[in-house]
Amino acid sequence: MAEVNNTNGEAKPEDFRAEENAFSNISHVVAVMSGKGGVGKSLVTASLANSMAVQGHSVGILDADITGPSIPKMYGMHGSAQSDGNGIYPFVADNGIEVMSTNLLLPNEEDPVIWRGPVIAGVVKQFWTDVIWGQVDYMFVDMPPGTGDVPLTVFQSLPVEGIVIVTSPQDLVRMVVMKAVKMAEMMNVPIIGIVENYSYMECPHCGEKLYPFGESHIDEIAAELKIPVLGKIPVRPEIAKAADAGDFAGVTADYVDDAAVAIAKM
Repeated sequence: MAEVNNTNGEAKPEDFRAEENAFSNISHVVAVMSGKGGVGKSLVTASLANSMAVQGHSVGILDADITGPSIPKMYGMHGSAQSDGNGIYPFVADNGIEVMSTNLLLPNEEDPVIWRGPVIAGVVKQFWTDVIWGQVDYMFVDMPPGTGDVPLTVFQSLPVEGIVIVTSPQDLVRMVVMKAVKMAEMMNVPIIGIVENYSYMECPHCGEKLYPFGESHIDEIAAELKIPVLGKIPVRPEIAKAADAGDFAGVTADYVDDAAVAIAKM
């Protein structure tokens, strides 16, 4: 972060944070990120949002995965967001969660977003400055995979209080987690914990745990990094079915209850 001089001639960090919309009052911002794609980051984001909404909190999801948005489809949202002189109005899911995503701004939600990095980063900031979120207790930012322009923009422009790292029990998991951890440390953002997706599946007949993606090593990695494991999400066909059908608002996300408790204690 760049430095500027104050009136006493002392160097202090320059603040790049963007002002939220005048009609927004957002209390807490949590980013959900991963060091690679395909680990179910949007599933974890939506699950955390559902869990907090069930507890009676007002919740928003800022879909910062500009070129690969999936949150609107999970909640069955289609069409274009409305706007007026005050800003853009987010869509509202059946369970009251507010959502803003590029898919809600495109004439055709299946059109690809072919924009360069600075434009994408600018859109993410506009989702903060131009969207009328109203009163939101917890804002979850669904990040794109990796550690590029958008995560940098989010960490510099939004008042992120902590991040949840999403991973899966596959090879190179330590390297993937380390990328996210090191970026969080460089940006001075606290790590709330790790959620592992695709951890296991239960045999429908005997209840035995099966490990289609290999046995997890996340506990050892988390212990090494001194980061808590907040949840291990099983493979449940009904969850994927609800997301594909646009019915995710009805999913009871008990598998992230511990993560929701940790977020509430931030």
